[in-house]
Amino acid sequence: MQRLKNIIMESIFGNIGPLFQRIEQYSNTRLEILKYKTIEKMSYLLSGYISRFVLLTTVLVFVLTLNVGVSLWLGELLGKIYAGFLVVAAIYGVLVVVLMLIHTRLKNRINDTIISQMLN
Repeated sequence: MQRLKNIIMESIFGNIGPLFQRIEQYSNTRLEILKYKTIEKMSYLLSGYISRFVLLTTVLVFVLTLNVGVSLWLGELLGKIYAGFLVVAAIYGVLVVVLMLIHTRLKNRINDTIISQMLN
């Protein structure tokens, strides 16, 4: 009876060892896959933000130069250089008010975009 019990115990423990090894290998593989998916997602997001930053910087330099030119031109038309700058500043003042009014919707839309990018 004792011998049968020993055989059964050896059989059970002999099968459990490889099972635990396979579970460990499976969990390590899943962890590696998760790590690579995270790296892929972060690199995708960062590359998008960096390229947008470069584009935004270029656009800002263009807009700044254009604003100075338009301000000088309007100032020449109005007879006073500073008047052109005041007109351009007033236009931007109106734009600021509009952006303040839609700030919450804009913020929520950006937030939703970031979350959907992270989850896909």
